[in-house]
Amino acid sequence: MTTAWGAPVLARFPEDPRDRLRAWDASDEYLLGHLDREEVPLDGTVVVLGDRWGALVTALAAYRPTQITDSWLGQEATRANLARAGVEPGTVPLLTTQDPPPDRIDVLLVRVPKSLALLEDQLLRLAPAVHAGTVVVGTGMVKEIHTSTLNLFERIIGPTRTSLAEKKARLIFCTPDPALVRPAASWPCSYRLPDGVGAVSGRTVVNHAGVFCADRLDIGTRFFLRHLPRPPSDRPGLRVVDLGCGNGVVGTAVALADPRAGVLFVDESFQAVASARATYRANGLSGHAEFRVGDGLTGVPDSSVDLVLNNPPFHSHHAIGDATAWRMFTGALRALRPGGELRVVGNRHLGYHVKLRQLFGNSEVVASDRKFVVLRAVKR
Repeated sequence: MTTAWGAPVLARFPEDPRDRLRAWDASDEYLLGHLDREEVPLDGTVVVLGDRWGALVTALAAYRPTQITDSWLGQEATRANLARAGVEPGTVPLLTTQDPPPDRIDVLLVRVPKSLALLEDQLLRLAPAVHAGTVVVGTGMVKEIHTSTLNLFERIIGPTRTSLAEKKARLIFCTPDPALVRPAASWPCSYRLPDGVGAVSGRTVVNHAGVFCADRLDIGTRFFLRHLPRPPSDRPGLRVVDLGCGNGVVGTAVALADPRAGVLFVDESFQAVASARATYRANGLSGHAEFRVGDGLTGVPDSSVDLVLNNPPFHSHHAIGDATAWRMFTGALRALRPGGELRVVGNRHLGYHVKLRQLFGNSEVVASDRKFVVLRAVKR
């Protein structure tokens, strides 16, 4: 990526030479070009919210910007990109959306996220650190910036306008208004689950902003909850993984059905893992549970788990593909004990049964309807 501050070599994480997707896009270039052309002063505290793969903070590393992200993968990509650019570790503070933000922000750069709720939540958290002289610039592709996006900036930070589009990207300019009365924070939120969804029927789910279907139970998970394996009476203390746990409702269902089970909740989203922990605690569970932010089952020992439950995502930001599902399935094969089971729910058209047969040598339909299918594959 060519910028006024150099031409860093950038990659996504985990790096895959077959991946044709870049670690930056036109909106990153547009924002960096604007900072250079307008000679925006960057000598104060610079905060970059939502930098997807570290392109912005890598380009601006000389100014020691603080990155705030919800993505563990994005954070690891940033570490690798900074190291590749020769930036000393610790030069760029890397915070998560769950960490306390800086007390003062002089320049706030926002890469508009896919989730409007996450944008609202983070702007509300950062707004107290913004002052009348803060430069606030957002960026995103035209398809990502809507009237509702601009309204959020207007309601939480101050008067807002947009730039002309350039290479299908657009900038957002916001003038902080210290006298603005901001709306109250609405996250995290909780709701009661409906009946007919197994062990979690009538139970509480807690969601932080940005988690998939944060205000209701999505239909895929609803279907999955009805077709989870029954806890075996002859094998106490199973090791179970809720892989891509989201708000943790699936792993919580396992813990409620079998208090002897040890459940690992894992997701690459810091917001998701915080939600899973809150959901587990809200239901008064006291069994063994572990909550981990990371890349799937990376770090889980080989042949150490009995059951992996998975509703794999097929989007990475706005890109559609099966790379994440494939990594999850291969990780499950490695981590499962012989005889262990991977159980997956997904849209029928995604064809997960083909991938499972390739990896496990077997795949069985547990249940299906017009839209979803639940599959099981057993490690031989």
